[in-house]
Amino acid sequence: MPYEQYEDSVRLEKRKQAKQNETSPYCDFIYYESSRTPGVMLAARIVKPEKPSYILAGTHGWHMSIPAFKPMEEPQQGNHYLRVDVDMRGRAHSEGAPDCNGWELYDVIDAIQYAREHYAEYILDPDIVYFESGSGGGGNAMAIACKFPDYFAAVTALCGISDYALWYDNDEIGEFRDEMDVWIGCAPKDNPMAFRSRSGLDLIGNLTSPVYLAHGETDIRVPADHSRLYAAKAAEIGKGDLITYYELPGVGTRDHWGNATGEMLDKVRSESELNRARHRRPVELPERGRLTVGGYLFTRRFSVVLDSLDKVAVLEYDLAAGKFELSCETGCTYTITAGGETVSGTAAAAV
Repeated sequence: MPYEQYEDSVRLEKRKQAKQNETSPYCDFIYYESSRTPGVMLAARIVKPEKPSYILAGTHGWHMSIPAFKPMEEPQQGNHYLRVDVDMRGRAHSEGAPDCNGWELYDVIDAIQYAREHYAEYILDPDIVYFESGSGGGGNAMAIACKFPDYFAAVTALCGISDYALWYDNDEIGEFRDEMDVWIGCAPKDNPMAFRSRSGLDLIGNLTSPVYLAHGETDIRVPADHSRLYAAKAAEIGKGDLITYYELPGVGTRDHWGNATGEMLDKVRSESELNRARHRRPVELPERGRLTVGGYLFTRRFSVVLDSLDKVAVLEYDLAAGKFELSCETGCTYTITAGGETVSGTAAAAV
């Protein structure tokens, strides 16, 4: 994916024209309806490979949106995937309101499902899906890998945000804090759990997909501590084998890749691709275990949705026995769907 879409420097104006699909031989711009927020129309750019391949989904930077449609008469140089570039809710081309790793992450899942249905001739295996994004999209990557723990065969998070409370508190000039005040709805001191539910660092115990991280050592806008903490926490809980981390020495200004050499960026590209090439099969969720639910959790065999995106619960599950037990420190209600059945309940108070 082009690194330019990860640089949070341009905010596009909302498009006013009617939402109509636009097509060309190797690039389409499509609209689809949110399954979580019926009536909300979302946009994605579909870049088609020269021959059938795998799905590679991604999102844009924090302040940004996907590029506007430009016809593509020839295959994009260097692209070997059916790329699904998602314009999350409330951005330039999509309706709805941004919610910082809330239902906006499900917009990615809806876009992938649209691609499966409408671009099947370009897909080698619909069950093998990859995700790669940077900057604000890198924060999406760190969280989506944990809110959909058996969905992605491999994930790449470039210069991503792992802890939104840390990012909020360290935002010296308020460049990102003003959006978090709206998109999350509060400051960390007022509701720490709302920030935990959105942060990949707090959900990393769910990690099943192999993740490639790259970050500039001196990045100003998203400090490298975010990737360092994510990698360290994974190692601490016994999931270090799922993480590959490359920190670019001396790289990072107000541009995430400021001072990077072509050789460094080539290494990022090649190592990210290697992480995908090594993982050509869907990941498997253990039959039993413990998972953290940050607002919601979706797996191939069951889903859990809490009564608020701002809440965090702990799920103990045993698929063989069909048992699910939730606890939440503030108390919450939930809905679990498994085996075609849906049940609702109230989570036990966490001890």
